Amino acid sequence: MVKIRLKRLGTKKRPDYRIVIQDAQKPRDGVSVEEIGHYHPIAAEDKQVVLNEERAKYWLSVGAQPTDTVKKLFHRTGLAVDGTKISK
Repeated sequence: MVKIRLKRLGTKKRPDYRIVIQDAQKPRDGVSVEEIGHYHPIAAEDKQVVLNEERAKYWLSVGAQPTDTVKKLFHRTGLAVDGTKISK
């Protein structure tokens, strides 16, 4: 199964995450199929999530399952996850 999940980068107490497409059996920081965005929890509210929505929609259409945290990030950007458009 293919998952859309977060891959942790950054240093101690300065987290930085990439939103990646990855096989569910691979380790969290292992090899990913594709990187579709990034998440900076320390940055300003409007600059925390950067996402390539076209690629995210493509991977959702072919059956990739987002983790709960990635679903929340998708809701923040207004991307439809369960078939409904999320309004800000």
